[in-house]
Amino acid sequence: MKNRAAFFMLAVVSVFLAIPLNADEIRLKFHHMLPPVAPGHFAMSAPWVEKVEQDSGGRIKIDIYPSLHLGGQSPLLIDQVREGVVDFVWTLPGYTPGRFPRIEVFELPFVNSNPVVMNLAIADFIDNHPEEFAEYKVISVFVHAGNLIHSEVPIRTAEEFSGLKLRIPTRVAGWMVEAWGATPIGTPVQKIPEMLSKGIVNGTLIPFEASFALKVHDMVDYHIFLDDPVRDRFNAQVLMIAMNSQTYSDLPEDLKAVIDANSGRNIARWMADVWINSEVPGERAARDSGEFVYLSPPEVSKLRAITEEQVAERWISVVAKQGVDGESLVNEARELISHYSQVIAAQKEF
Repeated sequence: MKNRAAFFMLAVVSVFLAIPLNADEIRLKFHHMLPPVAPGHFAMSAPWVEKVEQDSGGRIKIDIYPSLHLGGQSPLLIDQVREGVVDFVWTLPGYTPGRFPRIEVFELPFVNSNPVVMNLAIADFIDNHPEEFAEYKVISVFVHAGNLIHSEVPIRTAEEFSGLKLRIPTRVAGWMVEAWGATPIGTPVQKIPEMLSKGIVNGTLIPFEASFALKVHDMVDYHIFLDDPVRDRFNAQVLMIAMNSQTYSDLPEDLKAVIDANSGRNIARWMADVWINSEVPGERAARDSGEFVYLSPPEVSKLRAITEEQVAERWISVVAKQGVDGESLVNEARELISHYSQVIAAQKEF
């Protein structure tokens, strides 16, 4: 009898605990690949979640799972959110080559610009090509501050890329270093320290934000930039926060409005500031422990010529097989970047 009573009480307690304290509370999952010490977590994901929760009056609660705590590999994140395993992910469109072919145009070498300019241009671009992300509710598609090369060996000329093994994040970056004579080796960002320590690669393409979190500055001595009046990074990396479309559709209209207010163009400048500010600790650590190498203008011109001839044309040819007019997208991206470069420059004058 005592056992039956105890069982009954346990059942009552279990039912009580299963009922949310706030019956209107909607609890969601946000999954990403980086550790909590990375700026992508503490400077971007966590503040964004906090803002959404606050704007919703506590009716939305979002649990963040960093470091792939819910399982899977980085390239699978986009499938997890599409299939509703999780409600939000932060990932790279380039981790699934061919799924988001149009947005890759912003990863082409010598297309990148200031992240504010890039993010506003991308917002317009997505408005013009909504089919690219039709299966998702897009929270933000944005860029980091740009890739430079962190290398065990100095690279001072275009010819010195030949024979190097460089870790690359996506296929466009791989085509770029391959055109320069290096061997591209693709892997998710968290594998970089292991690859450097084992001698699998001589260097890696990442921004200072990621190099600092991974302590790359302790493993290499040289940090390679472009000595270029417009840009000093080799290319930009497109990143995204995506939401499960059904999760969004199921929200009440007022909570959809909260998500919308914290999405797209509304957070484009904030996203840019996050990544620009996140560069500072990594840049400082790299400068203190290594050497900054700037490829001279003649060497930059060599790389630009190779890139224009091989990488852009290769990308245009590849996406054409998916029925995408890559040449028109290159022109569109450059026009948008030029437009917002002028807009931002004019704003700074006042």
